Amino acid sequence: MPGLGQIYNKKYWKLPLVYGAIGTSAYLYIDNQKNYKLYRDEYKNRLAGNPSSSASLARFDDSRLIAAQKGFQRNRDLSALFIVAFYALNIIDANIDAALSQFNVSEKLVFKPAINRNTIIAQNDFGVAVNYSF
Repeated sequence: MPGLGQIYNKKYWKLPLVYGAIGTSAYLYIDNQKNYKLYRDEYKNRLAGNPSSSASLARFDDSRLIAAQKGFQRNRDLSALFIVAFYALNIIDANIDAALSQFNVSEKLVFKPAINRNTIIAQNDFGVAVNYSF
């Protein structure tokens, strides 16, 4: 279930992000599927010689119906891909967060970037020092 890893790691602030991303993608998938089916059925009715079932779709010619149908199909497929991607990112985030919560970061480990003045050439130099004291 999405979000359980964040709850286990006590990162409750991530829950709205997880459910918002997956929920929005699911909503867009359902909406695009509905519109895809609507335009597909209208096109099939026209091919069968039946009258248009919707006044708003009657004004479109066949090429526009096909283009809209392909557009909604593409957006539906992308929404499904986003659902899978956000779910995978949810799992990856929970695993990385759990692994890093056990990582020991102490005051003994110091990373100190610095800008030093080089007196020979009268320019600033960028330096980085990593120190570990025992």
